[in-house]
Amino acid sequence: MGGPTGERLPVAPRERKPALAALAVLLILVGALGATLLVMRAGDRISAIEITAPVAAGEVIKDSAIREVEVADGSSIDYVPWSEKHLLGKYRAVTDIVKGSVLVGAMLTEGDNQLKPGKAIIGLSLKGGQFPEGLKVGDTVAAYRVGNDAAKPAAGNSGNSGGGANTLLADNARIKTLPSGDGDSLGSSGNSYSIIVDQSDAGPLTLAASAGEVSLVLVPASKG
Repeated sequence: MGGPTGERLPVAPRERKPALAALAVLLILVGALGATLLVMRAGDRISAIEITAPVAAGEVIKDSAIREVEVADGSSIDYVPWSEKHLLGKYRAVTDIVKGSVLVGAMLTEGDNQLKPGKAIIGLSLKGGQFPEGLKVGDTVAAYRVGNDAAKPAAGNSGNSGGGANTLLADNARIKTLPSGDGDSLGSSGNSYSIIVDQSDAGPLTLAASAGEVSLVLVPASKG
């Protein structure tokens, strides 16, 4: 008769593969280490300054327009620390700063926002070609008279001593404000902004500006 039915041959137990098991453990450890580093970096934060109200270019940032905010440290962003908020009065905004921005060093330029004795503020509206590209708040410029009347002497201007060929109206003017909504540089046409000049230059410069005959040239800042 045939042998007993329903019986199976014995199967040898599967051999464990130590290499695969070790690799799995290693991957788990690497993942855990990466998660730990992320948590540690996320916890490394500093107190910075957040702008809570719009600040126009050329203005000093007031205490009422800032608040303390926590930001991640260890990045290449030059955040202004909250601990230095008392120094803001020495600086002006380089460009318009919108509400909700975290303040960085590039948004500020050093200088006094108060008009000093002997100085005047002149408003200008220039067209393309009457200013160099890339002008910023705080830049020093020279103002020249251009157009058909450029050869006429600018009476009353201490910078022009006779001689119609001398069209210099102001040699040490400073950009105070830029056209609103144009960032940190002038556009191509229809730009209204203001410059700070000596009072002795204000009269002739205003007359030339009203006729649209003023052109600006970027010059090195005076050391005086």
